[in-house]
Amino acid sequence: MTQYRPFGRTGVQVSPLCLGTMMFGHRGNPDHADAIRIIHHALDSGINLVDTADVYSEGESETIVGKALAGGRRDDVVLATKFHGSRGSDPNEQGNSRRWIVREVENSLRRLGTDWIDLYQVHRPEPGTDFDETLGALSDLVHQGKIRYIGTSTFEPSAIVEGQWTAERRGRERVVAEQPPYSLLARGIEREVLPVAQRYGLAVLSWSPLAGGWLSGRYRRGAGQPASSRSQRQAARFDIGAAENAAKLAAADALAELAQEAGLTLVQLALAFVLQHPGVTSAIIGPRTFEQLEGQLGADKVTLDREILDRIDEIVPPGVNLSARDSGYTPPSLTDPTLRRRAA
Repeated sequence: MTQYRPFGRTGVQVSPLCLGTMMFGHRGNPDHADAIRIIHHALDSGINLVDTADVYSEGESETIVGKALAGGRRDDVVLATKFHGSRGSDPNEQGNSRRWIVREVENSLRRLGTDWIDLYQVHRPEPGTDFDETLGALSDLVHQGKIRYIGTSTFEPSAIVEGQWTAERRGRERVVAEQPPYSLLARGIEREVLPVAQRYGLAVLSWSPLAGGWLSGRYRRGAGQPASSRSQRQAARFDIGAAENAAKLAAADALAELAQEAGLTLVQLALAFVLQHPGVTSAIIGPRTFEQLEGQLGADKVTLDREILDRIDEIVPPGVNLSARDSGYTPPSLTDPTLRRRAA
């Protein structure tokens, strides 16, 4: 039986495993009937939290989720989606502006076939947009009943605090959840993001707990390059022969051996590790196939003992991302040289 967890301080209860739907649609599993079957099986297994985004397969993922929840299943699901990414050639069809938010929420509602979204999330920060502009628009949507709660994704600790400060000082609805990357190979959020989220009572939905597939069990020394749609789109991040990925490959191999010693699959070890952090509410799993879902269900029932956790810390130290690419977001202060160099 699923042991549900508090969704921050909202009073809502959610499952430890969240069904992520990024792999549904033409960029993953294009078979709508099969994707719907996967969603239904996840719900029948006790998962009540479903996460999607307007940019997943250019909106097709939201459409699939809407079809799956039609016919009476919508009321039983805590439904989360996101906005921010580009949805067209118009430069205003993206971002965190009020203009885009109030337009795109209607598109998501239509694709999802629902009158309300439980958690509407800012998919990435946008330093050039005043967060009060964003939070003001989202607060209005809460008051209109179109969304229930506000969330962010891949925000830095200072931005999370700024969001709480803005809500308090400006009389806005506050952000209640953060969705950061977190896995055995990407532990950077242990430094500040998770402590900050705990301090403010935020729910945390961790994305990529299998490190984009690196912790699926297929990335092993001597096994050859695994084929996947992700590795085709992001070759540098998934190339096992790249020097920058050597530490990830070595860690994945050592963690696979540790899982075997513990009588677990690497997938179970990876998900159980994420869920065992007291600051994590749910781990987002993103199966493309029914078999992948089956291999991940039940991981929330696994408890890792201190010895295993200590050995994990030896393989990947706390607070460390083995690859900068796995942080999910690099601020302009690092990507734009003009922001860190005085003019000559």
